Amino acid sequence: MQYPSPLQSATLIKRYKRFLADVILENGEEVTIHCANTGAMTGCGDAGDTIWYSTSDNPKRKYSRSWELTEKANGDMICINTARANQLAKEAIECASISQLAGYETLRTEVKYGNENSRIDLLLEDSQLGKCYIEVKSASLLQDGCGYFPDTVSVRGQKHLRELMAVKENGHRAVLLFVVQHTGITTLKPAKHLDKDYSDLVKQAINQGVEVFAYASTIETDGITLVEQISFNCD
Repeated sequence: MQYPSPLQSATLIKRYKRFLADVILENGEEVTIHCANTGAMTGCGDAGDTIWYSTSDNPKRKYSRSWELTEKANGDMICINTARANQLAKEAIECASISQLAGYETLRTEVKYGNENSRIDLLLEDSQLGKCYIEVKSASLLQDGCGYFPDTVSVRGQKHLRELMAVKENGHRAVLLFVVQHTGITTLKPAKHLDKDYSDLVKQAINQGVEVFAYASTIETDGITLVEQISFNCD
């Protein structure tokens, strides 16, 4: 996946109001940029971190710059733009890079489904294989050497798990796909310490046949690629 424009670096001052961040550009100018991440972003953007941003030429945008990546002092790269997860998943499936999801005839995005006014991120369909509903989640929380999802209480994530269980009960394939957006994460777990209800629902979903996969990313300033499956452990 390529970024919408070449990335440029800046130094983070602070993130605030969820969608905004103040940074210092390479020329020393202090500006406000857009942050496309509604989560807690714990450890993903500390004062003094190097960040990488894209620039839009859309005159209707109030903030032309968008925060894409964080580069930590130890070299870890983090994609903080959660919208990139769906793009990566779609690209990887179309390129048959995710073996468990290969072989379907068509792929659609943002299809309405379920009983709780939801839209499935990706819907695969095939005359032989049937339907496969895929919910994509961006995982970027690293604590004590382990990756976790979510990074705060996720009522929306709980709803999606209930919807996936209903899909499975109705005879279709249901998949929860974690796109890992932090190069320091090598194994992933549900964040029971942050959202016990979500953790419990993940275990329930797996017991009912919902498939869960986690794929790590190679994150560079010129693009991101899903590269390999990592373990997802509910214990």
